[in-house]
Parts: sequence; structure tokens; C-alpha cells
Amino acid sequence: MKRAQLPLQTFDLIAGFMVWVILSSLLPYIKHDIFIPDDMVALVTAVPVILGSVLRIPFGYYANLLGARTVFLASFVALLFPVYFISEASTYVDLLIGGVFLGFGGAIFSVGVTSLPKYYPKEKHGFVNGVYGFGNMGTAITTYAAPVLAVHFGWQLAVKFYLGLLLAMVALNFFLGDRGEPRVKTPIARQIKAVWKNEKLWFFSLFYFVTFGAFVAFTVFLPNFLVSDFGIDGVTAGILTSVFIVTAACVRVLGGWLSDRLDCWGLLIGVFAGMIAGALVLAMLPGFELFMVGVYVISIACGIGNGVVFKLVPTYFVEQAGPVNGIVSMMGGLGGFFPPLVLSAFLSATGSYTLGFVAFACFILACLASVVWLKRSESRKRRGVAAE
Repeated sequence: MKRAQLPLQTFDLIAGFMVWVILSSLLPYIKHDIFIPDDMVALVTAVPVILGSVLRIPFGYYANLLGARTVFLASFVALLFPVYFISEASTYVDLLIGGVFLGFGGAIFSVGVTSLPKYYPKEKHGFVNGVYGFGNMGTAITTYAAPVLAVHFGWQLAVKFYLGLLLAMVALNFFLGDRGEPRVKTPIARQIKAVWKNEKLWFFSLFYFVTFGAFVAFTVFLPNFLVSDFGIDGVTAGILTSVFIVTAACVRVLGGWLSDRLDCWGLLIGVFAGMIAGALVLAMLPGFELFMVGVYVISIACGIGNGVVFKLVPTYFVEQAGPVNGIVSMMGGLGGFFPPLVLSAFLSATGSYTLGFVAFACFILACLASVVWLKRSESRKRRGVAAE
């Protein structure tokens, strides 16, 4: 039963993330039937991120208190309702309401990163969380498959297909989930009080805000952007977005593996340097081919960065892993909410996305400076310990 938890929980994350991005993946088709004001398009695609981010703190806590099996089961049952509601939507307000509750699919991320390290020694935590993070692949599956289903069956029936997926995950977790998972029953307020003054909690949150936030932001931004700005059909846009997601998901495993063997701070310096380079390419608003090169550079950097951050979290926070995982992953989710809105705001104000991508690069530059400072601080501490 214990050996089954890593593959089971990875499949849980794949399924949850598949559901989480239904709206952004199907928006080009939904817009044919439902009028969505131009100033609401970004909000419709970004709104699932809100609950999917905020709930990560309690989900991480309850994964410790009740066990992953219970939290995954409850989440998949709860997702049945918004998925059906969206399949019957007739206004953009319906999409907004249903989209909020799709957030359960994104919130489950903090369950696995809290539960799985209990089954493995510390030196394998980076790789294990990297494998679990491969569940990000779920967004790729939906961005590719949902448009294909919509072309053949219509977008409403395409959404209803996900009801069967959710029922299958309920059954898998009921029979294969670990009922005997070790529990941590320290009250959440006490756990948060023990860590909230620790600067590393907020630095890790900032780093994940950028790395995972960029991953989510491009996942929800690209399908509609490629259709509207480059004139690509919805299926092709879904395939290109899926390549972005698959690349980040696969490289995340590599990032976890590397972080078990190399200096995490040095890896993060490379990650943020790569993201800055990619963002500056996008800021030039080049032709399609070069634009996609910039996108995929960001994808690789995001994947490695995501893997590194969740090696650092269990390294520095052991007893409070549940709420810390929740806080850090919440900030990552929120990082995916703001960029599409900011880019849309710059587009409205200037008629171009250029300044939006420049602002993105400047924000990452601040993260790069923070990592350099932390790396030097850790080096000084090690030298002080050695001198003693």
C-alpha cells in the first residue's frame, strides 16, 4: 500500500490539474456560444486560480491531520458539482461561478507534497516531490485533449467527460489510498506561529510565486493569446500550450533530482537568469517562431525552479511541513492569477504587451538578487560553523 502512494498521488494531481484548466483550454470554443466581454476574458481564465491557491494552506494542514486519502476523496467529490455546472453554463457569470470552484483541482497540490515525504528518506525528497510535481502534466492533457473533444462533441459534452474521470479517481483513492498514513495533529495556528517569522518561508513563497506562477499564467494565457494574436486554430494552440506544460512537468523531475545533488541556490540563480532572458525575448514581441522560443525557455526554467523550491521546503521545515507547503504553494498559485490580468492591463493602457513582459522581467530580477543574497548568507553561516 505504501509503495502505491507515489504513483497514486501523482495520478491524483494529474486528474486535479486536468479539471483545473478546463475553462482556459475551452475558451475559444465557449466564446462561440457565450458572450464574454473583452475585459472579462482574462478574469474567466484566471478565476480558478483564486480558490486553487487560497485552499492550499488548509489542504496541506488537513493532509497531515486526516491523511491524503481523505482529502483527495473529498476534493474529487466536490469537483463533480462545478464541472457539471459549467457544462450547463449559458452566461459568463455562470463560468465565473463554476470557475471559482474548479479551484479544488489546483488546491490538491499541497496534499501530496505534505504526504509523500513521510514515506521516503530526506535525501530523496527532491526527487519524490519532483515526480509528484510531474502531475502538472494534467494541464497539458486538458489543453490538448479538451479542444479535440470540443471539435468532435461540442464543448459542453467535452466538459461532461471529466465527470467520469472524477468518479474514477474517487474509486482509486477509496481502494488504494493509505488509511494508516502517519498523522500530525498540532493545531494549524500553532504551526503557522512557529514559522511565520522565518524569512526563508517568505523567500520560498516569493520564488514559487514566480516559478509556478509563471507556469500557471502561461498555461491559462497561451491558448487564447495564440488564437487571437497569431491567428492559430484552437487545436494547434492547445498542442503548443501542451508542449509548454509537458516540458515544464518533465523538467520539474530533473529539477528535483538535481537539487538532491547540487547547490539549490546556484540552481535558482540559473533558473531566474533563464526566465529573465525568456521574458525579454517576449517583450520584443517577435515573430511567432522566436516568440515560442522565449516561451519554451521560460518553461524549462520554471520546471527546474519548481523542483528546487520543493526540495528546499522540507529541508528547512520538518515539523511544520503541512502549513508551510500550503503557504508556499498558495503563493505559487496566486502567482498564476496576476500575470494575465497585468498583461491585459498593459495591453489596454499601451496597446502592447511589451511593458507587461518588461515588468515581469524586472520582478524576476528582484528574485535573482534575493537568491544571491541568500546564497552568500548561507555561505557565511557555514564558514562560521566551521570556524567554531
